[in-house]
Amino acid sequence: MNIKLVTVGKLKEKYLKAGIAEYSKRLGAFCKFQIVECPDEKAPENLSDAEDAHVKEVEGERILSKIKDKEYVILLDLRGKELTSEELAKKVDDLSTYGTSDITFVIGGSLGVSPEVTKRADYSICFGKFTLPHQLMRLVMTEQIYRSFMIINHRTYHK
Repeated sequence: MNIKLVTVGKLKEKYLKAGIAEYSKRLGAFCKFQIVECPDEKAPENLSDAEDAHVKEVEGERILSKIKDKEYVILLDLRGKELTSEELAKKVDDLSTYGTSDITFVIGGSLGVSPEVTKRADYSICFGKFTLPHQLMRLVMTEQIYRSFMIINHRTYHK
């Protein structure tokens, strides 16, 4: 199985890189895991609606360029479905059982994603109503993917 995490912006914080590297290494036992970074578009404070839409459009094109037609896309979106870790594991397990071998998770930029990215998504999930930095969400999402595989394989990591 191939799992890809497409993100906007560059990760700079060493402590986040270390955590992501650890979970990425652990995921190697279950799947081929990769993180693909797309450059973020400069977005100064107080953007007009048109400027906001432009930033989302440019970042959206970059995101979509990293996704192949055969990939099942799960978008992290505030309007998405809130899942438990067990429900996410079941979703991943069901996809692999029924022939999906390429799953791509997408974390958009700080302004969100373009309508085109939302339209391309096969499924949307939400981690709650609170706001987290996008860089931290990379670590959280990587850990949850790892947790999913531990649940699927009946390992003791998940309690």
